[in-house]
Amino acid sequence: MKRVRADWNEVVLVCRKCSRKLDGGFGKDGEQSFAKALRKASGAGKAKDRKAPLAVIEVGCFDLCPKDAVVAVNASKPREWVVVPRGATMEAVTARLGLAANDAEAA
Repeated sequence: MKRVRADWNEVVLVCRKCSRKLDGGFGKDGEQSFAKALRKASGAGKAKDRKAPLAVIEVGCFDLCPKDAVVAVNASKPREWVVVPRGATMEAVTARLGLAANDAEAA
């Protein structure tokens, strides 16, 4: 078996089905998907960037299916699922997911 190194400090799992249903609704102009807006706000880079400090990975359905919202889970806190309503600010989202401390450390 081969080992592959990643510089990830945090991993956020995002429901792909919720994201597709909303078709955007996040970011500066409200035109980005939740995962893309979160990557941009946290400086995570591309979806598969192993050198980024944060990985935002879209996964299958969590079977929660909220209306006008996306389900996200910080993998280091699997007992706390976050339902993020359309249009939520990325500052509030990163704080709620427990990522705000990482942003301060990176600065």
